[in-house]
Amino acid sequence: MNIQQIETILAQGEDSQHQFKRNITNVDAFAAELVAFANTGGGHLIIGVEDSGNVTGLSREDIARLNQLLSNAASQHVRPPLHPTTQNMTLEQGMIMVVSVPEGLNKPYMDNQARIWVKAGADKRHVTAREEIQRMFQAGGLVYAEETLILDSSSKDLHSLLLGNYIQHRYGKTLDELSLPLEQVIRSLKLGKDGALNLAGLLLFGQNPQQFRPVFMVKAVYIDGTNIASQHYRDSEDIEGPLINQYERALSFITRNLHRLQAGQGVNSLGKLEIPEIALQEVLVNALIHRDYFISAPIRILMFTDRVEIISPGHLPNHLTIEQIRFGLSNMRNPIIASHATRQMPYRGLGSGIPRALEHYAFIQFIDDRAGNQFKVIMQRPKQDNP
Repeated sequence: MNIQQIETILAQGEDSQHQFKRNITNVDAFAAELVAFANTGGGHLIIGVEDSGNVTGLSREDIARLNQLLSNAASQHVRPPLHPTTQNMTLEQGMIMVVSVPEGLNKPYMDNQARIWVKAGADKRHVTAREEIQRMFQAGGLVYAEETLILDSSSKDLHSLLLGNYIQHRYGKTLDELSLPLEQVIRSLKLGKDGALNLAGLLLFGQNPQQFRPVFMVKAVYIDGTNIASQHYRDSEDIEGPLINQYERALSFITRNLHRLQAGQGVNSLGKLEIPEIALQEVLVNALIHRDYFISAPIRILMFTDRVEIISPGHLPNHLTIEQIRFGLSNMRNPIIASHATRQMPYRGLGSGIPRALEHYAFIQFIDDRAGNQFKVIMQRPKQDNP
């Protein structure tokens, strides 16, 4: 960072990536600032500057003391430790210190009192909401929603036929032929432990997952128009059951409400769907497998006369971007569900789903709504086929 860049930052004022401090004398306060930057995207703490942007300057003694304080804060008062860098700059008004804090790779970071801080505009805030803390641990790969044990559940809540077919397909043997106790099979497949199913086991092979988790379902509606505020519905369905049932019924809901095009075929042919089925399959599978199960909300399918929207709870995980998923990059939010889904649904787990959907149908828009904590896929319907 050069002097011209610093002067521009001072003139523009504080924001989420730049904070001004006249001076710092408390190691815990220093640690809290470092934690907030590391948890939120990184940034620069500029010391020797008032909140207004006026430079007050630092003495050489201040610089030496701040370097020692920073070393102590970053190594002893932050968990896990951070590695910020410093740059001393001499401006006309005096000397300043720029502390650069990269975005952390091992979130969430905490201060010495186990408090989690994040940036909130130019300031910081203490994270206390349980769901937000869970999502931060999830982003760091420290906890997965799918591993949550479902209280009061047991192997009796499994769909025996569904699990039996899966075992037969995967291992070429029936459950009886495996000669293993059912509890051991459940544990080996990472579907539960200690006599209880986890969320992955419930959603993949449960008789009635919504008995325990009512909102983990798909709500589908076909609105007669282009606005969600319309009260005129052509079709609607609440889709429950294990994930494979949700996938099949959701796909059926969409396809039965789409037009079919002759596309050069004979008049007696059924015709091709206006949106290719393979594109619908890929988008639906991704919604069911990669949604954020820490969020208590259903997947929504909104069909309009001009488009189909599939909305999943949870934005793209970590630093994944729309451009990256277009090119096949992926991040496993629910690795247990994903590993079993490869044998239940048209899912490969290679990040190829979105590129494949785009290859078969180019008119797909992706919206990573981080403020609303949801991911939206919009598939345009051909205009000439709308009524």
